[in-house]
Amino acid sequence: MEETPPPMQAGSKPHLEKLTLGVTRILESSPGVTEVSIIEKLPAERHMISSWEQKNNCVMPEDVRNFYLMTNGFHMTWSVKLDDHIIPLGSMVINGISKLTQLIQSSVYSLPNAPTLADLEDDSQEGNEDHQLEKPHFDCRSAIFELDSCGGNGKVCLVYKNGKPGLAHDTEIWFLDRALYWHFLTDTFTAYYRLLITHLGLPQWQYAFTSYGISPQAKVASAYRQEESVSFQATSVRKQ
Repeated sequence: MEETPPPMQAGSKPHLEKLTLGVTRILESSPGVTEVSIIEKLPAERHMISSWEQKNNCVMPEDVRNFYLMTNGFHMTWSVKLDDHIIPLGSMVINGISKLTQLIQSSVYSLPNAPTLADLEDDSQEGNEDHQLEKPHFDCRSAIFELDSCGGNGKVCLVYKNGKPGLAHDTEIWFLDRALYWHFLTDTFTAYYRLLITHLGLPQWQYAFTSYGISPQAKVASAYRQEESVSFQATSVRKQ
């Protein structure tokens, strides 16, 4: 079972600074930002990764494996202070191994007589802006595992493009929106993790990679990202 210690201040341990690519210090020094915290998680043991691979008949990509050997999941949050009110805003999440579960009918619909995932399967590319990319399939042609439930606004998924047995080099990261359309995010988990950090975990940021974009409400929150990402990118360049 995964342990969930209480949240701690993000800048209190050097290894947490490394994990967050230094963005914690940028947030903590930003006007109006408060309660920047991380739920620290222990590293996964190697047998947990082996058990996951055997159970799911998939080889975990090396960058995903290395991430879990450093921390068994990731959850960082931050808030903003408006007048005398503290408002939660950013939330960055990567599921732990026990929650890296395969996307199945029950995880998408829970209503009686709801359509099955097979009912939703077709050969169209609607919702996938790059028609040269083959979208994931809900049937056995793909194996799909949930990395983040996005607070109910969709799902970020680790996708084995050619089903099972899943090979490490056959994976991509995709976003499944609330209308159950697929949108490509990145080729690798490492690239996705950097996107997650640079977008500061703002609400619905994944919709920036769809044709319809983020909602008007989320655009208001994105003002923080536009300002802080400049600082983050400058810091990243100095560290290279």
